[in-house]
Amino acid sequence: MARPQKMNMDPAILGAALEGLEIQKRKIEEQIAAVRSMLGGRTYSAPASSSSASDNGRRTRNLSPEARERIAAAQKKRWAAYRKAKS
Repeated sequence: MARPQKMNMDPAILGAALEGLEIQKRKIEEQIAAVRSMLGGRTYSAPASSSSASDNGRRTRNLSPEARERIAAAQKKRWAAYRKAKS
């Protein structure tokens, strides 16, 4: 596939293109605001994709082995209480 040539654009053309894009951006932002207001102010987040945690700005938690053991023991205790109450 051939590479596009770099074109020397007139600043007036680039300015007009920029102005048109900004108008489109404002229209889209107004539409987004309208949809958000229909949702009652709640924000909607898309389902998580298979990208890594660093891609979406979330940090991963690094737990120490001792912390993992404490969490596992607490969970086992909760399940034991649940099973005892169930029977």
